[in-house]
Amino acid sequence: MKFTAEHDQFRKVVRDVVENQINPYVDEWEAAGIFPAHELFPKLAAVGALGLEYSEDMGGQGADHSFTVVLGEELGRADCAGIPMAIAVQTSMATPAIAEFGSTDLQQRYLAPALRGELVAAIAVSEPDAGSDVAGIRTKAVRDGDSWVITGRKMWITNGTQADWLCLLARTVEPGQEPEGGYSGMSLIVVPTNTPGFSVGRKIEKMGNRSSDTAELVFDEVRVPVGNVIGEAGRGFQQQMAQFQIERLMGAYMAVSGARRAIDRTIDYLRVREAFGKPLLANQVIQYRLAELIAEVDVVREFCYAAADKVVAGEDATRMATVAKLKAGRLVREVADAAVQYHGGMGYAEDLWVARYYRDARLVSVGGGADEVMLRIITMLEGMGKR
Repeated sequence: MKFTAEHDQFRKVVRDVVENQINPYVDEWEAAGIFPAHELFPKLAAVGALGLEYSEDMGGQGADHSFTVVLGEELGRADCAGIPMAIAVQTSMATPAIAEFGSTDLQQRYLAPALRGELVAAIAVSEPDAGSDVAGIRTKAVRDGDSWVITGRKMWITNGTQADWLCLLARTVEPGQEPEGGYSGMSLIVVPTNTPGFSVGRKIEKMGNRSSDTAELVFDEVRVPVGNVIGEAGRGFQQQMAQFQIERLMGAYMAVSGARRAIDRTIDYLRVREAFGKPLLANQVIQYRLAELIAEVDVVREFCYAAADKVVAGEDATRMATVAKLKAGRLVREVADAAVQYHGGMGYAEDLWVARYYRDARLVSVGGGADEVMLRIITMLEGMGKR
């Protein structure tokens, strides 16, 4: 992947937002367990960060995926992972399907304001009994005249307590019928959160990513128009699988960038921290371990760039997105562990950035599909899952 002067300029303006509009407030937002999305998102929209790959007719920038790579890398430089993840939900998780398959009406009422940062979006797929296994979802939307009546619960929903609308995956059912099982009969539906019957069941307290609000959502006969289905009813699973690929790539871009920054910050610390009369960085065993991690970051980053090139070329990047997400998640865990180890007691304390990075990094191998799901996808692509 080759970056141009235009990419460099975009990188500069996003970095400015991260350094001046996010990092100074991270400690406050982490302590509060939430950040002000309705205040921050318009600032990102002002530099074109929320609608990069969407057409100008929708309020986007009409850019290609290479600019999303830059966005992900710069968000990865934030002093926490929760806020970048919440931003990525807005840019790359809740909005791709409505941009590609949604009606003009849905795009004007929900997508365009989201790209301007005026409305906060969330993606509602996981449930209390169905996380990585999307086939297990039970939330259903029963047709009643010109409406869908939605009943069920969603779990682990990023931006869940402050979202204005949801991209909801549910089983759509015609009157008198039973929901289809497995991967059939699902639809993506836009659900405004001010609709009667919708409520936030609870805000979930987490080990890491604390500045990102995560919620359990309750749907008690929530009624929305039939026209709120994104694209064709019954095609929700396929649409969501496509959204997952962009989500996983974005997660990998942020994770790899954050890993390199963590290594650099660790090196800076080891240059000045002395033990037995010399800087810790003078120990060859530490040098070699850090060099090994740097090499791994280089490899995964270049793999991410190759995957992004496929997306730019309009090719299927499912396999590469899966591998990138798997390897990035495992790599950041190694980097986080090394950072804690080499900072010693200070790495275990809350005084420095290290403990937060360690907690936040652990989510990469769980969120957006656990490592085991990525491995299952790879085995299926290799034909090993066939009997």
